[in-house]
Amino acid sequence: MAFAMGIPLLTFPVAAQIADATASAGTSRYQLDEAQRKLKAGAELKQQEHQRILGVIPDFNTSNVQDAEPLSAGQKWHLALKSAIDPFTFVAAGIDAGLNQATDDHAGYGQGAEGYGKRLGASYADSFSGTMLGNALFPMLLHQDPRYFRKGSGSFSSRLMHALAATVICRNDNGKLAPNYSNLLGNLAAGGISNLYYPPDERGAGLTFDRALTVSAEGTIGTVFVEFWPDISKKLSPKGHGKDVP
Repeated sequence: MAFAMGIPLLTFPVAAQIADATASAGTSRYQLDEAQRKLKAGAELKQQEHQRILGVIPDFNTSNVQDAEPLSAGQKWHLALKSAIDPFTFVAAGIDAGLNQATDDHAGYGQGAEGYGKRLGASYADSFSGTMLGNALFPMLLHQDPRYFRKGSGSFSSRLMHALAATVICRNDNGKLAPNYSNLLGNLAAGGISNLYYPPDERGAGLTFDRALTVSAEGTIGTVFVEFWPDISKKLSPKGHGKDVP
């Protein structure tokens, strides 16, 4: 009797060791799988970071891989920062500041070198905050993918609708579609931050929402352009700029 009772008691430690070993193996396989997926995402991201329109304009935030691996928080931050500090971003801010000065937008900044400097700083600050908030911070917090997944094939109308929808619909890190809260909240938050440096007569809740809507509309136009740019490029120069965006 005592022998029979002792058998289960002896097997408990062995079973526990087997369970621990199995759990450890499962954890190791999971960690390995996650590491492999992160490496694959890194390789896909490296490809994106070479994408430029006309060889100049960065197109880092566009993925041509429909089943791309989700980005880690660090990869999202890296991607956004690379776009935010790209030399062309500063050039674009300078052009925008020049146009605003020519039309006397943001009149509170005045004219001359000082006025241009203020407009330049405001333009770049708008771009930087919008990129880092909408493409990094909120996607990290909300587990959303900040990239635009180019359709690249199908009818013109289907591709157009796909591009237009990207402003309000995105892909979560789990691959499912969801409202693009990251983009919308990023634009709104960036509009709110601009109240810190815009002229006093251009501040307030109403103007913040106006700026957010304007930026969202501009982003939508940009996304449509990105969707069809490779097609346009091939038409213009079959051997030329079609290679800019894979």
